[in-house]
Amino acid sequence: MALVVFVTGESFCTGRIRPAAKTASATKQKQEERKEMIRALYSAASGMTAQQLNIDNIANNLANSNTVGYKSRRAQFQDLMYQTTVQPGSQAGASTLVPTGLQLGLGVRTASNEIIFAQGDFSSTGNPLDMVIQGRGFFQIKLPTGETAYSRAGSFQLDSTGNIVDPNGNPLQPQIAIPAAAQAITIATDGTVSFTLPGQNAAQTAGQISLANFQNPAGLNSIGQSYYLPTDASGAALIGVPGGTDGIGTILQGYVEQSNVSVVDEFINLISAQRAYEANSKVVKAADDMYSQVNNLTR
Repeated sequence: MALVVFVTGESFCTGRIRPAAKTASATKQKQEERKEMIRALYSAASGMTAQQLNIDNIANNLANSNTVGYKSRRAQFQDLMYQTTVQPGSQAGASTLVPTGLQLGLGVRTASNEIIFAQGDFSSTGNPLDMVIQGRGFFQIKLPTGETAYSRAGSFQLDSTGNIVDPNGNPLQPQIAIPAAAQAITIATDGTVSFTLPGQNAAQTAGQISLANFQNPAGLNSIGQSYYLPTDASGAALIGVPGGTDGIGTILQGYVEQSNVSVVDEFINLISAQRAYEANSKVVKAADDMYSQVNNLTR
């Protein structure tokens, strides 16, 4: 094989003949393909992360499929920013425009998991203090901190002083007390709570339950234990009487509202999310294989 001596000033070196232009072209191609592979890796990784959060959301829905008053959540996704190589509508010539352009997306992110406030099924309990809301309203619960929380869970009991409280012992607002001697407790559809005493035929009124409504219930802050707190997104609570014309709903005694989670739908969503996760993992593997081939171009 022929050798050539390169002389530059006082230095010289020997080596095999190698086309300099071809080497530069291969290096540039390698750099461009490496950039493409890195973009594919990060896009696929963002897809895996998004589907992992989706599966976490589905798992929480399934775990609460028997939780009274629970409202399911649905994950929502958004595409990330785009790298624009050719702007759509840019000038292609003196009198022509680029019709579509060239834009490459950089993956996906989980934007939110919206609360779905669809009505759940009603279940008869036989407990006269259990209630469901047929409508958009929420029960008002006073927390130990003094804040008012809002809930769709209508499982109530009496505490030691006769106040109507939820399973955590927090009183229903406005506070309503039932005498210990009360024999029958009736809750009307308009929230009026009445009872009868031994030896009396006439019912006595203990109070009236009021409900809260929100302009945007999906913007409520979930704090656990079936409680919600208002936010700027949900708006302030709108208080009303059940059965009114504001659509706040009516009360049905002796029932509780079950979770609105559809187990069948959640399993379908789980399978779909798992397949999407697997597809993104295959993209990572394919990009890694191509990246390896690019690294071995000059070997």
